[in-house]
Amino acid sequence: MAISRRRFLKSTAATAALGGHTLMARAQPPARIKIDEPFHGAVLHARLGKPVPGGLKIQVTGTAPAGVAVKVQGKAAARQGDRFTADVVLRDQETDIVATAPGAGGPEETRVRVVWDRNSFPRYRFSIDDNSFFLRDLHQKQHKSLFDCFYLKMLRDLNAKYGVKFTLNIYYTTDDGFDISQLSTRWKGQFRDNADWMRLAFHAYANMPNRPYQSAPPEKLCADFDKVVAEIHRFAGKEAYAPPTVIHWGMTLHESFKPLYERGVRALSGFFERNRSGKFDVNYRWDDEHSEWLSRHDAFKDFQSGIVFSKVDIVVNGTKLDQIVPKLKPVADDPNKNEIMDLFTHEQYFWPFYHNYLPDHPERMDKAIRFVTERGYKPVFLHEGLLGAPA
Repeated sequence: MAISRRRFLKSTAATAALGGHTLMARAQPPARIKIDEPFHGAVLHARLGKPVPGGLKIQVTGTAPAGVAVKVQGKAAARQGDRFTADVVLRDQETDIVATAPGAGGPEETRVRVVWDRNSFPRYRFSIDDNSFFLRDLHQKQHKSLFDCFYLKMLRDLNAKYGVKFTLNIYYTTDDGFDISQLSTRWKGQFRDNADWMRLAFHAYANMPNRPYQSAPPEKLCADFDKVVAEIHRFAGKEAYAPPTVIHWGMTLHESFKPLYERGVRALSGFFERNRSGKFDVNYRWDDEHSEWLSRHDAFKDFQSGIVFSKVDIVVNGTKLDQIVPKLKPVADDPNKNEIMDLFTHEQYFWPFYHNYLPDHPERMDKAIRFVTERGYKPVFLHEGLLGAPA
């Protein structure tokens, strides 16, 4: 699991650096100095600092014993009781922030690494999970056009109205014998021609079992991933493919992160909220420290894998029509959450034969997209650049 960002370097001869953190030798006493903010891996932008020529000024805060002289990036920090503060200007996309203080056994040091989203702008993405029914519909009815399928026509109409972009996360197979290897290539040109706003991505091999990759070895996840991607390339073309930003149920072993990155995954979204038992869930098995922080922020980067993790802001199918705006407005008003609006829903609720069919699902979609559009958010694909902004 995740390594605590609060470990510190007591002596370079007695420690080993690991993933931007520092690992303390067993014989060392507890850390006396730590950085509280920014969080290790935090993605920072103009809403979370002050733009200055060639950089972004941010405030660093932490704790150290009262009266101890603390330096941050080599400059004296302000002290008040056991707190210290200092201003730091970020000039690179990634910056190590280092705080030091004298100790009885020699200099003590703690550090965090942060990401500057230099080209950030207010943006939103829309991801739809569990897609399989529209693919089966295409196969069974052999529509002349993709948009003879009512579901795809609805998405195209929303794109025409708002410019919204959709990532459709798909399964390899349904539970009735259909799988995407059966799909014709007859719509390949249409998929390519609409790839500027509609992309297909791996989600899972199938809807069931639940949580298929929560404890599965990376080899299983990667085999399913490769199988789905090969079929997307075949029937829709490489232009219509996007690396996944949501793995089914949002739970994987951390050992899978690096293989996913090697397959082009740059961002993964989850809920990062506590379930009924009080445990954080749909959080890619991050520990409570990371999950709690991301429950209050847009994103953090895992430097060991290179993947940025994003918090979903709304599940449209799980939010009643009259609650769409009340759900989104507090997010849009919070500078820790409002730079990137991560919108999300599931395909099955659009289909009348589904047992939990939502007749007003298209209206819910319209209201959510209209909310972000009217507030100046621009549609992006989350896997491009840094969460949809130029890197």
